[in-house]
Amino acid sequence: MNIDPATVVNIERERLRALVERDMAVAERLHAPDYQLVTPNGSTRTKSTYLGDVESKRLEYLVFEAESEISVKSSGNLMILRYIARIVLSVGIADELEFRAWHTDVYEHQDGHWMVCWSQATTIAP
Repeated sequence: MNIDPATVVNIERERLRALVERDMAVAERLHAPDYQLVTPNGSTRTKSTYLGDVESKRLEYLVFEAESEISVKSSGNLMILRYIARIVLSVGIADELEFRAWHTDVYEHQDGHWMVCWSQATTIAP
């Protein structure tokens, strides 16, 4: 499979926008059924738990954007993206957190389109 990495970089930017805007139709389409997130504190979330928290605003992204160039490694039907993200989020009623993190995503070509199947964020010390 010969896909331009810029295609998947654009999909990642679309995914981040969808999470901030809570565009659940787009978020649902871009996350694989077996999606798993490893958060900066080391906990894991399934697709349904993660997107459910975003939809209900239990996890509300105020900002989620690539702050560095998005680097891409690819092989066959997989692409790995890595970049520094700036994240501002609200968790619960009053807690607002802002941090920078190394963000790594693994995209897989499934059912005719690219979907993120794994994400991991590692907080960058101030």
